[in-house]
Amino acid sequence: QVQLVESGGGLVQAGDSLKLSCAASGRTFSSYAMGWFRQAPGKEREFVAAISGSGGRTRYADSVKGRFTISRDAAKNTVYLQMNSLKPEDTAVYYCAAGKGPFIATYIAGYDYWGQGTQVTVSS
Repeated sequence: QVQLVESGGGLVQAGDSLKLSCAASGRTFSSYAMGWFRQAPGKEREFVAAISGSGGRTRYADSVKGRFTISRDAAKNTVYLQMNSLKPEDTAVYYCAAGKGPFIATYIAGYDYWGQGTQVTVSS
């Protein structure tokens, strides 16, 4: 089992930056990819970014490419999502997830453990 605890959400203005963290425990950190998803009110949960178990590969949704950066720190068993140039449409609950293996997945079924979510609100 993997336990995931997110932090770092909040209320910011458009154009601001925010950094989310997700601390993982319970399984060898490098053995699984990590992903960030988000869910806005009335919408389905969508893929945001993912990083491979080794940290060598990353993937981003087109909507965040160039603005968001995913990274992981093996020493801290933590994955981060640096969000720059935030827009009101980035408002959502952000979830981190642990993958079923070391390779990146961009779909929900590719992850079997989820955090509780952290709210990000971007005002215009």
